[in-house]
Amino acid sequence: MKQREKLQKPDWLRIKLTTDGNYAEIKEMMRHKTLHTVCEEARCPNIYECWSNRTATFMILGDICTRACRFCAVKTGMPTELDTAEPERVAEAAEQMGLQHCVVTSVARDDLADGGASIFAATIKAIRKRLPFCRVEVLIPDFMGNKDALQVVMDANPDILNHNIETVERLSDRVRAKAKYSRSLELLKRAKEMKPKIPTKSSIMLGVGEEWDEILKSMDDLRAVDVNILTLGQYLQPTPKHMRIVRYVHPDEFAGLKEEGKKRGFRHVESGPLVRSSYHAHEQTDSAHAAIEADTLNAMTATYEFESSGSCASAGASIK
Repeated sequence: MKQREKLQKPDWLRIKLTTDGNYAEIKEMMRHKTLHTVCEEARCPNIYECWSNRTATFMILGDICTRACRFCAVKTGMPTELDTAEPERVAEAAEQMGLQHCVVTSVARDDLADGGASIFAATIKAIRKRLPFCRVEVLIPDFMGNKDALQVVMDANPDILNHNIETVERLSDRVRAKAKYSRSLELLKRAKEMKPKIPTKSSIMLGVGEEWDEILKSMDDLRAVDVNILTLGQYLQPTPKHMRIVRYVHPDEFAGLKEEGKKRGFRHVESGPLVRSSYHAHEQTDSAHAAIEADTLNAMTATYEFESSGSCASAGASIK
């Protein structure tokens, strides 16, 4: 059978390499503190831009994942022992970088009873102790559907709870190892039920064989569980061993999907070929929090006006 030719990378995916002093400093600091970043491990195309701007996404719970998703460059296998000192080192690095918005993600740790939820919670608390005004966003695995594990993370009050569905429902089992589309939606639903005022977020990568209508359906599924922030980006094959790219999605199509997302009520939509889940994360957070606060204020105002009109009507009836 003839092997399918590799797609030529389009001009809009050309990345400007900027390895200035900030980039070198952050790289050295991560090695010195024995920390991992998803920027490096997942071969993120934005690493040069983000590190030059002194932003990074910390990856906790080690650098070996218990799953083997076909799109992901992170190493897979049996992880080493749990590093309970890791949260403090992450907090030290965040303080040293002077972060105002810190993103924390992890490998999947299906070998742990709580999936690593306690380490997520400890990391949130350690960062807040050193940087009280720093917003902390967590991008969590599905914890194999463990509700108690999710509760541990939510009780630590992250500023954003992020969990990616990654792709449309039809392709989910092929693209994601062990993860289930329905379980991801259930996690996002539970997170919002546990802490209604904490914005939730999810991401879809494009170019793996999805159809336009399927993307819109996934948007609807996410809005049905009240997800506030959506990111959409192009899948890039990290190595020849990983899942092939089916097509490169044009920037105009990403722009159209951004409008579709906004029409469906997402408080913030980041959509573009090089967009990743934590890209411009601080802007996403500001937008979502402002919208949720406005909704809360509007609801309180409407309730007050309704109760006031009801009281006036009752008073009028008693006068008659």
